[in-house]
Amino acid sequence: MATSDLLHRCTSIRDTLIQAGLFAPFVGSPSPVLSGQDSVQTSWRIGLEPLRLSHEQLKFFETLGPQLLRFYRAVNRLYLESVRKTQPAWVAGYLDQGKPEGLISYSRMKRFRDHLPAVIRPDIIPTSDGMVITELDSVPGGIGLTAALSRAYADLSSSSNVSAQIIGGRDGMVDGFATMLREQRGQHEGVVAIIVSEEAKDYRPEMTWLAAELSARGLLTYCVEPRQIRFTEEALLLTTEAGSLPIGLIYRFYELFDLPNIPKGELIQYTIKKGRASVTPPYKPALEEKSAFALLHHPTLAPYWRTELGEDHFLHLTTIMPRTWILDPAPVPPSAVIPGLSIGGRAVMNWRDLAEATQKERHFVIKPSGFSELAWGSRGVSVGHDLPQSEWTAAITSALQAFHHNPYVLQEFHKGQQVQLNYFEPVTGELRAMAGRMRLSPYYFVTGENAHLAGILATIVPADKKVIHGMKDAIMIPCTVEPHADYP
Repeated sequence: MATSDLLHRCTSIRDTLIQAGLFAPFVGSPSPVLSGQDSVQTSWRIGLEPLRLSHEQLKFFETLGPQLLRFYRAVNRLYLESVRKTQPAWVAGYLDQGKPEGLISYSRMKRFRDHLPAVIRPDIIPTSDGMVITELDSVPGGIGLTAALSRAYADLSSSSNVSAQIIGGRDGMVDGFATMLREQRGQHEGVVAIIVSEEAKDYRPEMTWLAAELSARGLLTYCVEPRQIRFTEEALLLTTEAGSLPIGLIYRFYELFDLPNIPKGELIQYTIKKGRASVTPPYKPALEEKSAFALLHHPTLAPYWRTELGEDHFLHLTTIMPRTWILDPAPVPPSAVIPGLSIGGRAVMNWRDLAEATQKERHFVIKPSGFSELAWGSRGVSVGHDLPQSEWTAAITSALQAFHHNPYVLQEFHKGQQVQLNYFEPVTGELRAMAGRMRLSPYYFVTGENAHLAGILATIVPADKKVIHGMKDAIMIPCTVEPHADYP
């Protein structure tokens, strides 16, 4: 493709995203795009093409969704059985650590017992040894962004076949999200309210765009702030130009740690408890903890996981989910070691031993487990081999001291494979090349007993960046599958 054609293609993608309110290429532009883990402050680098995956990689992602849904079911059951003392009580103790008692009691209500997240998004790093899942998110940003990018690249493709090759399809993200919401709403009458908190306000542009797309498909949806909700004993109401409309389903786009800051939050919970509206994701903080990775790798729980997941799925998940440990300051007996953790070939008996590790031995990440304002957007993350000894020691000490109110986890660090991509710089209008490392974020929407792959967002950052997230220097593109005679 000629340079002029590539420039036209990229500027068209940029202009489409600006028109959708999802892109602001100049400092001070209105409607800044998302900020945080899944986005950037003003703009990003526009890739010339979608990221091409092999059919083998596509098969991996298609089979991963049902496996992760099964994992969520197993975590949910493990937690409930731990509460009932038919599994070790320390499991629920870890998953409840730092949560307010009121939220814990609410999450354990019988009517919510089997409720699971209906959106599953893992963050996956391709490495030389295979795929590695670093995070599992059930309240992810990027749904609207990935949908808009998939459509923009599909529509501007020079090949009529590429539209079909966009993973999930041109409108797979919107259609999949709509199908999931309809099922979650169930028999409740009323509109869908995507409630975005002040903490998550930078995501409102993409959720507003998504709400409009859903409404155009006949699923009346509004993206609103919590204060726009009106409570009555009969229903939650939303004031619109069409008058007061009952809410049948709330899509919760706010973190559970933020509940004290949600206007009318208690009234929303009361309405849900009374069964007058549905909500997704459920108010179940135990299912939003990174410490679940540590439970998967705990040797005492291996028989449970093998039974619940099956031997093959258990081995697969323990391979792609990095070893993780909960940073619990409780003393380890002299005759014991921390399971599976070693430094320089030496078993670790005390977390403080980590402070003595050399920089080459510190290929670990410390991060908040979940219930914290620092647990999203790559905030609160300390990369061991990227820190001087004093800062690494301070990170360990701080994490151990925070255990009782905000647990942290230690996780193996896996270095991503380096890739070379061409991109369009939206401010200067130049075509350039970049060596970088990438994160793949597939979006699965749960309907019935399955988790369906609707699209994959690729985020590629310069190779010198230790943490991969959306930033102005990142390339963010949808994924496609390589041409194949048998692909539809």
